[in-house]
Amino acid sequence: MSAAWTYVCTTAELLPGEMKVAFDDATGTPIAVFNLDGMFYALEDQCTHEDFELSAGHFDAASGQVECVLHGAKFDVREGTALCAPAYEPVAKFPVKVEDGKVYVRDDRH
Repeated sequence: MSAAWTYVCTTAELLPGEMKVAFDDATGTPIAVFNLDGMFYALEDQCTHEDFELSAGHFDAASGQVECVLHGAKFDVREGTALCAPAYEPVAKFPVKVEDGKVYVRDDRH
């Protein structure tokens, strides 16, 4: 059985170059949702270097990267890949669906 989808916002509320945080209804996991040139991506809102919210950092839409404000670790928002030290482990990536102009995510690890 797959996890239920969590409503994030409408597509009009998350414009290209913006990010928004939602909490998975079933697990309470904080999920950062990014609009990168009209495509939506979702990562766990937690740096893998230290327990700190990625959403507090800068989302660079030109490069598709989010930077943790705590120590400068950078991650690719499309895949969650760690791009530089001090982070070496990727951030968990979650599925996103857009249906009827609404954005949904889910923590599918459980």
